[in-house]
Amino acid sequence: MVDTGLEAYRFSISWSRLIPNGRGPVNVKGLQYYNNLINELIKNGIEPHATLHHYDPPQTLEDEYGGWLNRGIVKDFTAYADICFREFGDRVLYWTTVNEANVFVLGGYDLGFVPPQRCSAPSPFNCSKGNSSTEPYLAAHNILLAHAAVANLYKKKYQEKQHGLVGFNLFNYWFVPLTNTTEDIIAVQRANDFYFGWFMHPLVYRDYPRSMKENAGSRLPAFTSSESKQVKGSFDFIGLNFYNAMSVKDQPSSLEMEHRDPAADMAIELIPFPHNASKFEFSVTPWALKGLLEYVKEAYGNTPIYIHENGQRTRQNSTLEDWPRVKSLNAYIGSVLDAIRFTHADLRNVFLWFEHG
Repeated sequence: MVDTGLEAYRFSISWSRLIPNGRGPVNVKGLQYYNNLINELIKNGIEPHATLHHYDPPQTLEDEYGGWLNRGIVKDFTAYADICFREFGDRVLYWTTVNEANVFVLGGYDLGFVPPQRCSAPSPFNCSKGNSSTEPYLAAHNILLAHAAVANLYKKKYQEKQHGLVGFNLFNYWFVPLTNTTEDIIAVQRANDFYFGWFMHPLVYRDYPRSMKENAGSRLPAFTSSESKQVKGSFDFIGLNFYNAMSVKDQPSSLEMEHRDPAADMAIELIPFPHNASKFEFSVTPWALKGLLEYVKEAYGNTPIYIHENGQRTRQNSTLEDWPRVKSLNAYIGSVLDAIRFTHADLRNVFLWFEHG
């Protein structure tokens, strides 16, 4: 990283590595591991950016009370964050509470392909337990409350002394209508509401988007007045993970399903863009990233943004002469510069993320 000239490094702290039982005694070796990592980064002039939760809820809390499905996790997550701020906050100034909260609740509680692997019909996966109709909404609600509690703790107890920032991370597509019909154009906004507004709307406007409240109904938890006040504005920045664009087609028939999950509540069909996209590489769509940055600014104010993930995937045994990645990186850096120059988006940093397919 030093030889490459990187100025910052984003990493995730494992809750269970630091506190094996989710609460209680701290693992000394885990504490030493993260201190060594942070110290080495600082020593080499690399700014550490830490994430507190990255698809890894402690199994003990999952077994004890259902993890993110139980309001009790707000207290335990806040206590875990308190330890991290106390032990590492003198050197770590950038904190993200939850990585890809939207993907985590959909993957963990709707489709069931990431921990804790809970799902039910209409998920195509065969989970041993779960309720895809209600649990994604409940887990997301508790994540928002936990994030707000952690941000409030940092602001009251640590920010004046440590001068750090607390943010929230979401995965994002840039959605485009499949056709120019009114139905598909409206469906694009609904897709943005369910993927992005699900979390951003409460963080900025105190409540969930209207389309979610209408389509999910009573399955969507409600904030109390005090919870709304605590959640609103409880972030110093937003982290965006972006790779590609998707076409959106209106699909009202999904609202007639007997068992509906958030995907059905969206009443859309997602189609890769472009339609002949390679399964080995992401299509390079720099205009889509620029569009996303413009949308976030217009819909949710000019909040500071960190692109936490952007990059290109390649085949597992591909050559190190990875010109597709060079092309992708060059294009997206150009789009980011355009967003800063022409729309004055408050973009602070870009982190790269590469994978092998």
